[in-house]
Amino acid sequence: MTRIIPTSELIINPDGSIFHLHIRPHQLADTVLLVGDPGRVKTISDYFDRVEHRTENREFVGCTGSYKGKRLTVLSTGIGTDNIDIVVTELDALVNVDFATRRVKPEHRTLNLIRIGTSGSMQDDITIGTPVLSAISIGFDGLLNFYAGRDAVCLPDYEAAFTAHMQWRAQLPAPYFVAASEKLIRFFAGITVAGMTISAPGFYGPQGRVVRLPLADPQINEKIRAFRYHNKAITNYEMESSALAGLSRLLGHEAVTICYIIADRVHQKANAEYKNTGAGAHSIVNMIEEILDKLPALS
Repeated sequence: MTRIIPTSELIINPDGSIFHLHIRPHQLADTVLLVGDPGRVKTISDYFDRVEHRTENREFVGCTGSYKGKRLTVLSTGIGTDNIDIVVTELDALVNVDFATRRVKPEHRTLNLIRIGTSGSMQDDITIGTPVLSAISIGFDGLLNFYAGRDAVCLPDYEAAFTAHMQWRAQLPAPYFVAASEKLIRFFAGITVAGMTISAPGFYGPQGRVVRLPLADPQINEKIRAFRYHNKAITNYEMESSALAGLSRLLGHEAVTICYIIADRVHQKANAEYKNTGAGAHSIVNMIEEILDKLPALS
């Protein structure tokens, strides 16, 4: 018999919803769009043909409805892999834990988790406006290293080559490499560019930005740009994809991150108008529309 999960380890609210997300099991669709910005939930849900319900707690804003007959949930995560740890764990509990008995259900339910975000490019050929799919993610955050089974879902040869190339400092968390869902990589291949993405535990120093504080390794981004393994280069920085890919693999879900490039880190340029929807503008909204239009065919 499976163990009973203690109330301290999985908190269920009095209304039957999960602790942080405030979603109840029947309110969650099998395909979940994850966005960092709570405001982007409205941007996406405005396309829905029908809305079933909306939820809001802290940075976690959710909406379940349908688009062209496809039932979808869109949910904001806030920024960072620590928030992804909360979101993925609670989404999995909503479908794979019986809230009445507090036991894991005998039949596993698989979710499609699709993160839609923004990112900064690290290579000349990844220009502003490119939709990059994180086929492989690199966690600088160390989160996955806290979980048993980490080695079974990661890519140890990539990790060894990268840490040697970077002369990785012992004071930093050990980086982990993890692949996205093969199913979702194939599904979105026609509208994205496949890349290898770093998830950083911060926006400034951990991504090699200098404002007032100097970096421990002033050459970190030059070394990252120069890294090659199996003819693959590191294409972009963001802050969530590694935890999403790794936790989803451990829990048996299909997950992928697709980011709209808004910053060119090589030439130090950025598009601050990436949300613009005016005539003739190309923005993240165009990428959202392309992703939504594909989703009715996703099983």
